Amino acid sequence: MSTLHIAVLPGDGIGPEVVREARKALDAIASASSFSFEYEEGLIGAAAIDATGSPFPAPTLELLERSDAILFGAIGDPKYDNDPSAKVRPEQGLLAMRKALGLFVNVRPVASYDLLNDASPLRKEIIEGVDIVVYRELTGGIYFGSPRGRSEDGQMAFDTCTYSREEIERVAVRAFEAARRRRNKLTLVDKANVLATSRLWREVVTEMASSQFPDVDYDTMFVDNAAMKLIQNPGFFDVILTGNLFGDILSDAASVLAGSLGMLPSASLGKKTSLFEPVHGSYPQATGKGIANPMATILSAAMLLEDGLGLAKEAAVIRKAILSAMENGYVTEDIQGGNKSTTEVGDYVASFIEKNYAVPAS
Repeated sequence: MSTLHIAVLPGDGIGPEVVREARKALDAIASASSFSFEYEEGLIGAAAIDATGSPFPAPTLELLERSDAILFGAIGDPKYDNDPSAKVRPEQGLLAMRKALGLFVNVRPVASYDLLNDASPLRKEIIEGVDIVVYRELTGGIYFGSPRGRSEDGQMAFDTCTYSREEIERVAVRAFEAARRRRNKLTLVDKANVLATSRLWREVVTEMASSQFPDVDYDTMFVDNAAMKLIQNPGFFDVILTGNLFGDILSDAASVLAGSLGMLPSASLGKKTSLFEPVHGSYPQATGKGIANPMATILSAAMLLEDGLGLAKEAAVIRKAILSAMENGYVTEDIQGGNKSTTEVGDYVASFIEKNYAVPAS
């Protein structure tokens, strides 16, 4: 039996609660397989600041570097959010982690569910059947460019957006490969009519589409048009590929299509290890009340299996368990008619896996 080492970062707020339920699903998968999971927890965010003074302490980095994959909860705490004078903030730990691990692409799938169609702000007929994934470059662009700062008199501020061919190619390859596994369609979103960096993106990705991925249905779209298209006709998209800033905005905009943040997983992929987390934040108002929706984190665990460990069949089992839970009313209060607790949802998913599937050995 092989042992897979999973670093677990529960984080802040509801993070520990939803991560606990995702671990139940992973353990249920392992119980029917020829491998096992070995978990080791680390500190990050407000929990890490409280314990060590740093939002991303050195022992946490050491843990992540020796792990096969990372399961992450959430970051954020009101005592820091509401203190403008705070010199150290939980979110700094997230940025430091991305940079230290070289997590260069963020993957956010957004799918519609029949039970949630009425919860979306868009009409049911617009969102039915939506299945989009956004591939966002994560470690370059204006968020990390230099120089940046303020003028001496404080009356002017500036940021620098930079991208290299290598940065673009490595995320584009992941997106094209994903398109081949899905509906074979990729849309590059940029602002090539205005920005030099976007023109480089379009040049590089178009070359790759022609030379390496001629079988993929490839098109380009300006970001303002893409934003409108996401609202008017989200079913148009399959894989969206874009830079850091545009990806940050578009993936958040796309998240409302699903009707609940509690249903949205994500992955941040790197060369050596990858991180998997729910899109929602730490939701401090719900901490300890047992009402947090664990499905996004459980679906993140499914992405961990598929994208982090290459276990696609096992990931599919978890996704089927989530659909069964929704169909049978095992949902939390953020979903229409939901009255189950965080633990009850996690228990149902784990039980479904154990009763209905014997996962083939990998």
